[in-house]
Amino acid sequence: MSQSQFTFPLIHNAVAIMTPILLASIGGLFTELGGMLNIALEGLLIIGAFFSVVFASVTESIFLGVILGICATVLVALMFGAITLYLKANVFITGLATNLFASGLTIVLAFQIYGNKGIVRFPNIHRLSTLDIGNLQRIPVLGDIFLGHNMFVYISWLLVILAYIVIYKTSFGMRLRGSGLNPSTIVSLGLSPRRYQLWSILISGLTCGLGGAFLTLNLGAFIPNISSGRGWIALVAIYLGNKTPLGVLLASFVFGFAEAFSNYAQGAINVPADFILSLPYIITVITMVGFSIYRYYRGLSSNHG
Repeated sequence: MSQSQFTFPLIHNAVAIMTPILLASIGGLFTELGGMLNIALEGLLIIGAFFSVVFASVTESIFLGVILGICATVLVALMFGAITLYLKANVFITGLATNLFASGLTIVLAFQIYGNKGIVRFPNIHRLSTLDIGNLQRIPVLGDIFLGHNMFVYISWLLVILAYIVIYKTSFGMRLRGSGLNPSTIVSLGLSPRRYQLWSILISGLTCGLGGAFLTLNLGAFIPNISSGRGWIALVAIYLGNKTPLGVLLASFVFGFAEAFSNYAQGAINVPADFILSLPYIITVITMVGFSIYRYYRGLSSNHG
């Protein structure tokens, strides 16, 4: 699909770029509402990226590749959750260990299987098909947002809707939020907060498996540490989005737009390339600082009120 067919290609690219961030942040939202800061999102994305493309290449089926990649990611998420919740390990240390484990494991496996520690290409994987509806894609803004994307983009939007329903309209969502806000209340009902927290971690494994699959299957290749900080950005999106599904969607778009703009600016603006490439991360830091200041002063005003 030629980008010239879109009225605002920058918006179109931003929607695609935000997809792995959105998928990771949806899963991270569940763990956050359950009272756990899931800093393993980065590692889970890497696991999903590696195993999805490997299994897709071996089975010659993108569908099976995604399913098996998700299973591998959920398995690592289960390991992270079990060690944290049942062996009482520090969640920050366990999360960092998961990220390091994922990075190292995928590089070692890539070298052992393909004899390559760098970029591993999979020529038998075809590029993901997109939803193309002719001239409808030229509709200003709407065509750029809704058309010309692959299935992962639409699945991520569907998961936003599903997350809203689960979190706010089901007993599981109510109990999950209770586990984060007031665990003693959940215990008094004869329920285990740890069980809901573990389920939330498994959900993050599922969504990160999808996000990782998007990264590699869209390229037909695996690059070491292909997530490139998207898991960390997803954490920021959760807080910037005020811990709501819609807020996470909007925050993910902000970061997707920042990266799309940095890609565009490399050839259009006479600014050092290193600065332009770091622009999404600079915006992430500025956004987080600004949000923290906002929360601080809002807390002061509510206390005085």
